[in-house]
Amino acid sequence: MRKILFLSVLMAVFTSCEDKKQTMTEKLNYPETRKDSIVDNYHGESVSDPYRWLEFDTAADVEAWVKAQNELTFGYLGKISSRDRIRARIEEFYNYPKYSLPSKVGKYLIYTKNDGLQNQSVYYIQEGDSGTAQVLLDPNAFSKDGTVSISILGYSKDKRYMAYTRSEAGSDWRVIKVMDLDSRTDLKDELKWVKFSGAAWDKQGFYYSCYDAPAQGKEYSGRNEFHKVYYHKLGDPQENDRLVYEDRKNALRYHSAGLTEDLRFLLLYVSEGTDGYEVHYQDLQEKKPSFKPLFTGFASKSSVIENVGDQFLVLTNINAPNYKVVQVDPKNNSPEKWQEIVPQKSEYLEGANTAGGKLFTIYLKDATNRVYMQNLDGSSPQEVKLPGLGTAYGFSAEKEDKDLYYAFVSFLNPSLHYTFSIASGSSTLFRKSEINFDAEAYEVKQEFFNSKDGTKVPMFIVHKKGLKMDGKNPTLLYGYGGFNISLSPFFDPMNIVLLENGGIYALANLRGGGEYGEDWHKAGMLEKKQNVFDDFIAAAEHLINKKYTSPDYLAIEGGSNGGLLVGACMLQRPELYRVAFPQVGVLDMLRFHKFTVGWGWIPEYGSSDTAEHYTFLKKYSPLHNIKPDVEYPSTMIFTADHDDRVVPAHSFKFAAQLQATYSGSRPMLIRIQTQAGHGAGKPTSMIIQEDADKWAFMFAEMGLEPYLPKP
Repeated sequence: MRKILFLSVLMAVFTSCEDKKQTMTEKLNYPETRKDSIVDNYHGESVSDPYRWLEFDTAADVEAWVKAQNELTFGYLGKISSRDRIRARIEEFYNYPKYSLPSKVGKYLIYTKNDGLQNQSVYYIQEGDSGTAQVLLDPNAFSKDGTVSISILGYSKDKRYMAYTRSEAGSDWRVIKVMDLDSRTDLKDELKWVKFSGAAWDKQGFYYSCYDAPAQGKEYSGRNEFHKVYYHKLGDPQENDRLVYEDRKNALRYHSAGLTEDLRFLLLYVSEGTDGYEVHYQDLQEKKPSFKPLFTGFASKSSVIENVGDQFLVLTNINAPNYKVVQVDPKNNSPEKWQEIVPQKSEYLEGANTAGGKLFTIYLKDATNRVYMQNLDGSSPQEVKLPGLGTAYGFSAEKEDKDLYYAFVSFLNPSLHYTFSIASGSSTLFRKSEINFDAEAYEVKQEFFNSKDGTKVPMFIVHKKGLKMDGKNPTLLYGYGGFNISLSPFFDPMNIVLLENGGIYALANLRGGGEYGEDWHKAGMLEKKQNVFDDFIAAAEHLINKKYTSPDYLAIEGGSNGGLLVGACMLQRPELYRVAFPQVGVLDMLRFHKFTVGWGWIPEYGSSDTAEHYTFLKKYSPLHNIKPDVEYPSTMIFTADHDDRVVPAHSFKFAAQLQATYSGSRPMLIRIQTQAGHGAGKPTSMIIQEDADKWAFMFAEMGLEPYLPKP
């Protein structure tokens, strides 16, 4: 540990932001944004959409608008004196080796390592735990700016071949390649226009999902339709791949395939969006296998964990909102015939895997993990002792394996990787990340607060030990609240700049997530979406009432669905926050379903095509609720030009409307990252600069000068 870190703990008075209250209040001249006279009729109500032209992201006038907005934003950020020093400080903390959890692939271990500041993590391969590591794939060699990313999809049954994907500029579009692990060379196989796909290997090839090639110029914004499943035989050109499944009657569905470990059953998952799915199966031992229904309809979620002979082990929320594990006979599949393996508990059963002939179940208890190992019939449950309260993942291996790898992470410590002996139930530390950060100087608390309707909601709060609660601590409140996604403890070195400056990081576990099972999720979707915003607002009020912070020192942040959260809350209760960061957000709730895969979010949000849904969507849609003569928080919207998940038009139109409507002196800026997408695969240099800009903007708008020791 460097002396400067010890000094930063001992001299707390110097490590807090100096309260100078010199905010940047110059009135900005925003780029001129043309208004068109476009008016839509929604169920008898006229709604103008003057910035519709900004939806055409590849048009010359939109590219010119993006350039002008970025010139304004980066010019503004360039005037903040602490910006470069913040970036240097982030780099100092971020510069430590980071490893992924290893995968056991036959005689090999495969994992990623980032030496510290490499733009992309490098894939390594070694024989056994103690073998010499060699580079398998280095994505940094594929592009000068680090915008090409790699992801492994799966391995052949004999562990000789590996399917992996290549993505450019953060797009969801992927190209699948295949590598021979023994020779470390790529085969000629190349599969294009792949999106939302795995690779389910049998002995000769694999199943994957893709779309038809999109129209030229609409690659990143056009609606994706008719998701298909194909089988690719190694060595064949893509045009020879066998079509396994398509649905010509329903253009807006996802389809994905999987195989049981013994290769007996082919599984087909079908969904209309991000909530609820069907499962069909083929018994490949039959002479003419065909798909048969296992679970139908889209009102529930049931996934096959593994098969036990001709029976399926299934994780399901049917008649179990917190989920349970059952054994199902596919030929006699009525719920009353199911054998209950792991009954529903009061805690949310987040996941289940098999390894070494055992069943592992991962629970969430107040947003931290508990893990159990039991026999496949549910008998003899044994808790896996974790090193503390935090997030655990892994716990998957093949039937013949004697051990597995799992990871544990918390707010103040990076990932710890363990080897777990399935026979003895004991864990051995395999690898830990070494970072130049004194975790003992900080503390994590979990507090519960009451939302508007009285619902008790949890929130994690991280800050320096002994911090004075006087309402003047710069605080970042983060939330998501949707799609059954649970937020549990994680380590982010980017937050250390805030913490060492006497700041507070708060994470609220809002309804709409999965922290307390399906009931918690449903309480924050469709017509109940306002509950999510009420929870977030109540979290802010709790931090203010407890004097952790005050409206002058509170910032809010969220991305994607969380960007919607921030957009809605900054408009509904603007007086609570000094700064807002809506990132890659869903901000036009009347048209989100018309772009790329936005139709897949209709089960979560609803659709303006339905009169009932239109009523509640219009009520909170950020784009449609910006009002004049309101003092909004200083705002910096984040988006990216290659985001083909939540297209940048959401952020473009929201920024244009804010700038045209707001009459105060606070900045309403948009930061548009080029050569980037929704977030996945973003190079380290880009991530660091984005976070440096975020913290610089936040401190400056709060009138604070952060203490930043020289490197």
